[in-house]
Amino acid sequence: MSIEITWLGHASFRITAGGRVIYIDPWKVSRVPHDADVVFVSHTHYDHCSSPDIAKVSHPGTILIGPVDTLAKLHGGHPLTRGEGLRLGEMTVEGVAAYNVEKSYHAKTNGWLGVVLGLDGKRIYYSGDTDVVVEMTKLGSIDLAILPVAGLHTMNPAQAAEACRQIGCKAALPCHWGDIIGARSDAQAFADAAPCPVHILNPGQTLTL
Repeated sequence: MSIEITWLGHASFRITAGGRVIYIDPWKVSRVPHDADVVFVSHTHYDHCSSPDIAKVSHPGTILIGPVDTLAKLHGGHPLTRGEGLRLGEMTVEGVAAYNVEKSYHAKTNGWLGVVLGLDGKRIYYSGDTDVVVEMTKLGSIDLAILPVAGLHTMNPAQAAEACRQIGCKAALPCHWGDIIGARSDAQAFADAAPCPVHILNPGQTLTL
């Protein structure tokens, strides 16, 4: 069964698999689909944690998942911590540390997250806003790594390529470019340096695994 990953722009994604709909960090959502089974929010920054956009994709049965401080800002949900696993039917959710090593934008002490989603036999890693961190070497088999590439607040293209080497992912998809920060040239530089196939999407385009 195929998995469809649609880049909504910046660091926002809609994933469908086996009849489930999962959103990651919904922001600037153009429609009001109310179709989310699960929404994962990685941290509190406005371009990742947007209450109006979460409301657009959610319905009464939607499960909201994220770090403790992020859910407090959103007034509830299922808290996830680093290294914690969660099973939702046939889907698994694993919290992964996301932080800056030498910058202060995303402090390790915040407890902010990336996530590994286990869907229909595939494992998709969304790193969140992070640098290359040691936790990436412990993820196991990853079919697709979704990584930021614009630099400044997160990894730059060369660092994202190094993250691919450390993860050992089968393929990668760049994000966190083309809106607030970064350009398509950053995504292309990442693709040129990465040790695995890289899929560069335009906003609204879909990758099928």
